[in-house]
Amino acid sequence: MKLVARLSQLVVSKDNPSTFQTATRTAVAAIASYLVAWVFHLPQPYWAPISSMVVVQPSMGASLPLSVQRLTGTALGAAAGAVAATYFPNSLWAFGIAVLSIGSLCAILRTERSAFRIAGITLVIVMLIPQSAPVWVVAVHRSCEVSLGIAVGLLVSAVWPERPPKSR
Repeated sequence: MKLVARLSQLVVSKDNPSTFQTATRTAVAAIASYLVAWVFHLPQPYWAPISSMVVVQPSMGASLPLSVQRLTGTALGAAAGAVAATYFPNSLWAFGIAVLSIGSLCAILRTERSAFRIAGITLVIVMLIPQSAPVWVVAVHRSCEVSLGIAVGLLVSAVWPERPPKSR
């Protein structure tokens, strides 16, 4: 019983609960970003709604910093993955060095840790997942899909700010 009570304390929000408004705004952003990616014939349009869902926040002020970090991380990871995979294809050592290099660059630039995490995830996608297109094309597509999702998420946050829940 104590474990269930403790898990409940970790899951149930006291300060920032989910709302139906949050769900609706996020769904609109996810659908819109997928449709835009589909219209542009991006090869993996599902990355756009993933990004939208990550960056949609109650306000533009809350969404913008998260969006900039995600965009920075995606660009770093895609570029590092394209370079490493071009010169050292299928090399686990090159992958490890690329992760270390990205982390070091993020430390030098003093980015948020989230930018480093996104850069690493993008690096994995570009470098380690077998693709049918050349690695540079994959890197550009990934950046475009994520950027599109971020733009739609920011747009939703800007034009449809979340109203605070009513007090009971």
